[in-house]
Amino acid sequence: MKREKPGINTVCTHVGELQDKQYKGAISPLYMSSSYAYENVDVKRYPRYFNTPNQEGLCKKIAALELCEAALIFGSGMAAISHTLLAFLQKGDHLVLPKNLYGGTYNFVVEEFKKFGIEYSFAGGYKAADISEVIRANTKVLYIETPSNPLMEITDLEMVANIAREHGLITVIDNTFASPINQNPKLFGIDIMIHSATKYMGGHSDICAGAVAASEEKIKQIWNLAKNLGGSLSDYTVWLLERSIKTMAIRVKAQNRNAKKMAKWLDAHHLVQKVYYPGLKSHPDHEIAKRQMRGYTGMLSFELDPSIDINNFMDSLQLIKPSMSLAGIESTILSPIKTSHALLSENERKRQGIEDGLLRFSIGIEEKDDLVADIEQAFEKVTKKQLQNT
Repeated sequence: MKREKPGINTVCTHVGELQDKQYKGAISPLYMSSSYAYENVDVKRYPRYFNTPNQEGLCKKIAALELCEAALIFGSGMAAISHTLLAFLQKGDHLVLPKNLYGGTYNFVVEEFKKFGIEYSFAGGYKAADISEVIRANTKVLYIETPSNPLMEITDLEMVANIAREHGLITVIDNTFASPINQNPKLFGIDIMIHSATKYMGGHSDICAGAVAASEEKIKQIWNLAKNLGGSLSDYTVWLLERSIKTMAIRVKAQNRNAKKMAKWLDAHHLVQKVYYPGLKSHPDHEIAKRQMRGYTGMLSFELDPSIDINNFMDSLQLIKPSMSLAGIESTILSPIKTSHALLSENERKRQGIEDGLLRFSIGIEEKDDLVADIEQAFEKVTKKQLQNT
């Protein structure tokens, strides 16, 4: 039986892999050279041009995962974001972004755009009217993030694409939290997909990288800037990332299952005030997520009951690691006000709905019962300690 296209695990494993023609090894060989011949060759290769053999192979894999024609890889997710926005915006242009935004992206726009004379507006919400009311005559790019970090808000991708077409705008999405396993924004009309490849693509908390996928035309425009700014990725990291993506679908699906179970358990716990997870029917955007996502991700956030000291709680965890990043195979937890959104002012965090007691929980591939047991023992320690201090 002939298949029209390979399945997701096959894409993760085989698309873009390099052939070891000399020794017939089963995995992509690693080409560490930073200097290649320029005479009598089809391609003049140079690391800063994003076209070494390993770079090209990885880009093909990422493009295939996002159903796009081409892709580029960078040294970090923020490098992917900054290169993309600066490639399509210039002095006098205007950018529209969501009100709730990853802290690094927010800080980049607020602190750096004034140097380039680029204007921007934050939409007051996620509905069509919220976005449309801040679009101006000089708006060029509409940037979204869904699910959002850290409150897991969902933006209607088809709605955004329709607004962008009406106004002739380029749409850009940070698709990190969903990953290409759970969501392909291109199917809904979004132009450019960005990832912090450090997260689900890397998946083992040992890689820092960024990725952009789009049409060949748009990738070429980003490349024209990127080759001058020089934010390429080392071939060893490229090789590690290509290796890691091979298991991405398996990892992410396992994390999806765990996260849904943990969201339900936390939602019913008397010491948890609120859970933010689009897979819960109680989530205000559940129906939108159900329509445009294949899985609800391994990410969630929750607010502790005010009676629980957040620092004591995290110090009491034994299995779940208080750690800065996310999406690794190990479960991690952090306080956004101290990490991902620490650059925002207290007023800005409150405006976004990020309370002091909010915790962002990245669920790994451990057994769900072990994660439950760890949280329960942490609650017991904290409540016992607080009783002793009263």
